[in-house]
Amino acid sequence: MTLSEKLSKIQEEFKSKKSRFNSFGKYNFRSAEDILEALKPFNAKYGVYFTISETLEYLAVLPIIKSTATISDGETKIKASSIVGVDLNQKGMQTPQQFGSASSYAKKYSLGNLLLIDDTQDSDATNVPEKKDEKAWLNKTDPAYAKALKYLADGGNIKVIMDKYKLSTEVKNELLKVN
Repeated sequence: MTLSEKLSKIQEEFKSKKSRFNSFGKYNFRSAEDILEALKPFNAKYGVYFTISETLEYLAVLPIIKSTATISDGETKIKASSIVGVDLNQKGMQTPQQFGSASSYAKKYSLGNLLLIDDTQDSDATNVPEKKDEKAWLNKTDPAYAKALKYLADGGNIKVIMDKYKLSTEVKNELLKVN
């Protein structure tokens, strides 16, 4: 089997779950590390190996990380690249973190290009948060809070309230006092 045929089989069989959650943006995503871990079984199965190399380039004053993912069978190589700008003004990050974040993105997208990972449904690609939890918050000022207190005082189960509402630690502790 040629390397192109092996890569085609891997592209068909490859699965990598979006096992990570971005709590700020409220979406699931897969990381470069997740993709690399999911690729390991294919190394022995098809007699190939994957590598990633990076170079630092500049576009005007913006540093750019170019990542190249490569599959090889020891004789032939197939490569795919991606580029990501390094945001040196990203708040809350030190310079090594800014470069590390850009590096992770570049690796993820070069692997995605090589493996034909379709991220059109990926919230990371669209930046539209997935609706993971539709429950409303139960606040002390909410009329539903008074109903919840009465429900518990009448022998109700707090689990029913927790299934319906998101509760802060303070509200939960107050409700537990009644229950």
